[in-house]
Amino acid sequence: MLSLRALADLADAHHAELDKPVAPLRIAGVTHDLDAEPMLMGVVNLSRDSTYRDSVAVSTESAVRRARIQYAQGAGLVDIGAESTTLRADRVGERAQVAALVPVVEALAAEGIPTSVEAYSPSVVAACLAAGANVVNLTAGTNLEPIYEAAATHDAAVVLCFVPNATVREVAEVTLDRDPLPLLEDWFGERLDQARAHGVTQVAIDPGLGFFYANLTDPLTRARHQAQVLLSSFRLRTLGVPVCQALPHAFDLFEEEFRTAEGFFAVLARLGRVNILRTHEVARVAAVLRSLDALT
Repeated sequence: MLSLRALADLADAHHAELDKPVAPLRIAGVTHDLDAEPMLMGVVNLSRDSTYRDSVAVSTESAVRRARIQYAQGAGLVDIGAESTTLRADRVGERAQVAALVPVVEALAAEGIPTSVEAYSPSVVAACLAAGANVVNLTAGTNLEPIYEAAATHDAAVVLCFVPNATVREVAEVTLDRDPLPLLEDWFGERLDQARAHGVTQVAIDPGLGFFYANLTDPLTRARHQAQVLLSSFRLRTLGVPVCQALPHAFDLFEEEFRTAEGFFAVLARLGRVNILRTHEVARVAAVLRSLDALT
């Protein structure tokens, strides 16, 4: 059960990590102290297979409109994706992804709205960076070098997602040790070294709570894992970079009130010192963060 005692025990057991500094993150030429002010990453999905229906944009115009709204609601960054990562979603070819993403990125870049592109293909990433994307939300586990080099060329930030296989679309399992954080720390440590060796200077890490894992299909088991990792995110501060987390929507727990779920998980993320909160519900999560700040 989540309780004050459990939170106190977690903080006591890992007190040395709690106040480790993390580097600021430069996005679109602006340096953000994400410890002082966490950033909201809005989400716009160009795939009709996306399960969060309210995030789906059916056209370029719709995507741009949704991104403008999220930016006005308080998102510091809007993440655009052209292929759903859900298990049964159709694969979208590289040319089709580029055709869908580039006009949206170009329009938002022209308006000064920072954009992130969720992708795992080097050609898709390169096209979107050339169009003005500021961040690569990297959902690949292999073939990373050309993506790092493209990001370095465009002075773009990279969010390294936990992807155990070649890409996020390959079915994987997540290690459900009693304590999954050491696995994540080791995995990210190696990839941070790789990214920096290829010229990436602006980087964050994402433990991948929004992705499908073959052994996390039971809704309650999945939600417990997500909550544990959110609350323990501060332990990854030993790596010295900001932590980005996707806020779960836990349909099976929240049912018809699922749109309130991300606000609930935002509380856990803030307690865990998450720096970038990826959310479909920007206005609701922004209100939660304002309330937490006002009450401290």
